[in-house]
Amino acid sequence: MELKKPTDESVNETATSQEQAAAAAAAQVTVRQRVYLLWQELGMVAILVLLCIFMALFAPYFLTFSNLVNVAQQSSINAILAAGMTFVILTGGIDLSVGSGLAVAGVAAVWLAYRGVPGIIDVLAGLVIGCLCGWLNGVLIAKFKLLPFIVTLGALTYLRGVAYLFTGAYPIVVPNLSFGFLGNGFVGPLPWPVVIALLVYIVGYIVLNRTTFGRRVYAIGGNEQAARLTGINVDRILLLIYTISGLCMGIAGVIYAARLLSAQPTGGQSYELYAIAAVILGGTSFTGGVGSIVGTLIGALIIGVLNNGLVLMNVPFFYQLIIQGAVIIIAVLLDQLRTRAAAR
Repeated sequence: MELKKPTDESVNETATSQEQAAAAAAAQVTVRQRVYLLWQELGMVAILVLLCIFMALFAPYFLTFSNLVNVAQQSSINAILAAGMTFVILTGGIDLSVGSGLAVAGVAAVWLAYRGVPGIIDVLAGLVIGCLCGWLNGVLIAKFKLLPFIVTLGALTYLRGVAYLFTGAYPIVVPNLSFGFLGNGFVGPLPWPVVIALLVYIVGYIVLNRTTFGRRVYAIGGNEQAARLTGINVDRILLLIYTISGLCMGIAGVIYAARLLSAQPTGGQSYELYAIAAVILGGTSFTGGVGSIVGTLIGALIIGVLNNGLVLMNVPFFYQLIIQGAVIIIAVLLDQLRTRAAAR
């Protein structure tokens, strides 16, 4: 029995049908999913409002204008880190290096300022260092196919070592830091960190919801193999995503250093956990493909309000750690429950 050799036409038709099927799978964001995500965001807003009411009743001075501004300012750094983390988790990845990357970026900016380098160069250096940290993670993940967890866990450690190396394990204090206004200044009634965080979220929202790049981020998280079959350059997108996370490290690091007027090699410790918690609380799935940057902002505010209220209520520090750890576990539990509900 003679076997027929497939013709070029049949091969092309098969490839076309596969690409069409993959395109349908990669672009599958149904109305039901959008409505479900909206309900999640509204639910988190309700939780934020209830938390604020609780703190207003039991935490002295919580509702004062100065304290609310303080909450926003304290939440801004975590919110910026969480914005970059949203891009990463939407693809099904993880970035555990954001806290250490923050420290390295801040140390680099202050290290230069201490040596008399102009402020604009200090800030740009911090941003570039952050981008390089994220880019290196992206290269190892996208090009060498290493697991994001392993790569960023290693980066968490070696970047912290770099921060200690630059400072000699001691803080570098610069009282007249040229870019100190970025951490302590105001634009009208709003602190600079809050303004910068809002700009980050506006840009992030536009990128994720109004650009082809954003649609490809969701497609990769929904089904990476299908995204490849549609012709999406997955490796390049992943490289850009981790670089974006690095840029957010740089922004947060510069603000952190400006806020303290110093380079702190210990800065940003455990910040990666708060950033992840904000993203998951905001409705982004650990498995990728589902989530929104608006939800992340709400999640960051919930964590900020909780931390501020606990301090105002004079809750002992070790109890605060227990509560914060419980919040992270609850965030992951909520993600699991959402995943199971979506699968039904």
